[in-house]
Amino acid sequence: MATLLAIGTAKGLFLATSTDDRRSWEVSGPHFPMTGVYAVAIDTRRATPRLLAGTTSSHFGPSVATSDDFGASWLEPDEAPVAFPADTGATLGRVWQLTPAGADQPDVVWAGTEPSALFRSDDGGITYQLVRALWEHPHREQWGAGFGGQAVHTVLPHPADADRLLVAMSTGGVYRSTDGGASWAPGNTGIRAYFLPDEWPEFGQCVHKVARDTGSPDRLYAQNHHGVYRSDDDGRTWSSIADGLPSDFGFPIVSLPGRPDSVFTFPLAADSERFPVDRRCRVFRSSDAGATWQPASTGLPEGPFYPAVLRDAMCADDATPGGVYFGTRSGEVYASRDEGDSWSRVAAHLPDVLCVRAAEV
Repeated sequence: MATLLAIGTAKGLFLATSTDDRRSWEVSGPHFPMTGVYAVAIDTRRATPRLLAGTTSSHFGPSVATSDDFGASWLEPDEAPVAFPADTGATLGRVWQLTPAGADQPDVVWAGTEPSALFRSDDGGITYQLVRALWEHPHREQWGAGFGGQAVHTVLPHPADADRLLVAMSTGGVYRSTDGGASWAPGNTGIRAYFLPDEWPEFGQCVHKVARDTGSPDRLYAQNHHGVYRSDDDGRTWSSIADGLPSDFGFPIVSLPGRPDSVFTFPLAADSERFPVDRRCRVFRSSDAGATWQPASTGLPEGPFYPAVLRDAMCADDATPGGVYFGTRSGEVYASRDEGDSWSRVAAHLPDVLCVRAAEV
């Protein structure tokens, strides 16, 4: 058994492999050189895992490529696999998220895009169709653009119910479906939007990322634009879990698969000063669903440390004990093979890290 870590950067995709229980890594790439890779997924539902990469070329535009041989070769369709129908009047800016569905839907892959939309693939991520119900939602015309654009950046299928699906977008907030995407309702009760005249709106929140606690799948964690929250009812309502953190601003939030109540985040000082708090490279973790937090930084660089970690540049693997990974805007990637107790560097001097995904293969 090996661990594969896919690293999407502003100038290509790098693949890191460990065959010694994540003690050392071999890094290859770049695949798709000089192309932004904003989304990556490792689909382990197949006998041979499939890699999916959401690429954005300044010349050719956005696309999704797949590999069934660990990156030795890639299928890059001549026609864009994710495209808005002509009647929408919209043009795809970027694929921000690629998420395989649960094991009971082995060929379904979801794609979140800019502008804010959701696409569904029924052939393992080769072709995609627009989910009309979300695109035609009456709130859509009022969804705004965050600093990184207007995009669906989080797609979370429910592991026990294929009809339950959650998406999050900047800005617009969290939306939930209980009928497989046929209809959608906002799920933002309790999430504050301090930048709006009504600070507790039905929708319009700038949610940066949402993670599902797979050990307790109705529990969710959200890193907001100033605010860290937990939901215990699959996104219907939220409560703050920011007490104990040095800041409530940041981008990523991650939960360990199979470990109930685990959550990790990387706080930044503030919206106006997007450096790590106290200029220190520190992951914060909780083992009690956000009731308490502790820094987890053994092996990470000493300060001063300035790079940020983007919303999809932190992830966890499915090993035991769980591995946690993050990449920085200065091109460094760090890994913990012991649930955050200690860290080591996987790679350095890469381009700006945009996303990471890891899995046992």
